Amino acid sequence: MLTLDAEQTAARTWFESLRTRICAAFEAIEREAGSDAAFDYLAWDRTDPSGAPGGGGVRGVMKGKVFEKVGVNVSTVGGLLDGEFGKTIHGAGDDPRFFATGISLVAHMANPHVPAVHMNTRFLVTTKRWFGGGADLNPPLPVAEDTTDFHATLQAACDAHDPAYHPRFKAWADDYFYIPHRKVHRGVGGIFYDHLEGDFDANFAFTRAVGEAFLDVYPRIVRRRMHDAFDAADVAAMRNWRGRYAEFNLVYDRGTLFGLKTGGNIDAILMSLPPLATWE
Repeated sequence: MLTLDAEQTAARTWFESLRTRICAAFEAIEREAGSDAAFDYLAWDRTDPSGAPGGGGVRGVMKGKVFEKVGVNVSTVGGLLDGEFGKTIHGAGDDPRFFATGISLVAHMANPHVPAVHMNTRFLVTTKRWFGGGADLNPPLPVAEDTTDFHATLQAACDAHDPAYHPRFKAWADDYFYIPHRKVHRGVGGIFYDHLEGDFDANFAFTRAVGEAFLDVYPRIVRRRMHDAFDAADVAAMRNWRGRYAEFNLVYDRGTLFGLKTGGNIDAILMSLPPLATWE
């Protein structure tokens, strides 16, 4: 069992509480649609390369009428980073010890008019201590109203902490959530931030604000679009778009690589992949 200090405990507790509220909100939407779908939870543990307990997490997955597949995972892991990979992690350098706790969420929707979404926030400790995360909207069939609402809600969360955050983190998301070999963005963007270190209380408060903003805006967008009519051409467009999403997550996504390199649960790591996709 990992031994956590006060900051690590506070971060883990928050991420787990956010998971619980998000899952309840998503299940409530399924009830509104006449579905009894619920999250299936699987707890997992990891052994550190040193042989010591390395923490673990809980994978949560729901497949319903509105959410074709949604994963909401929490994890708290620690131990030793692997050799060369460890040197790529902020603050690791020649000291391979690390700690990481966070929440990761990806939702793929049954209705092509309801945008898919990603959200992740995390707290990492090496020789440095920092927060990272963000959220981005991924509509197969973009609607300006939804895009504007999503960006405005995230901007309000950013502006309440630092007016410089939103332009900086929005540009970072535009740069990060890009598929170079396709020369396209995987969605309509959002915010992305990393290595936010220094004042723990201020940075933790901002990270909580990002989580609250997501919980505010995304269910609202889902309810706005979940009853829209769609046809076979819309479904085909969605599945083709999902192929691009899968390519990004398997080739470029840092979280996927970090999970695989630190011995995380494979099903939890790859829950971000869509249930059905096509390459036409």
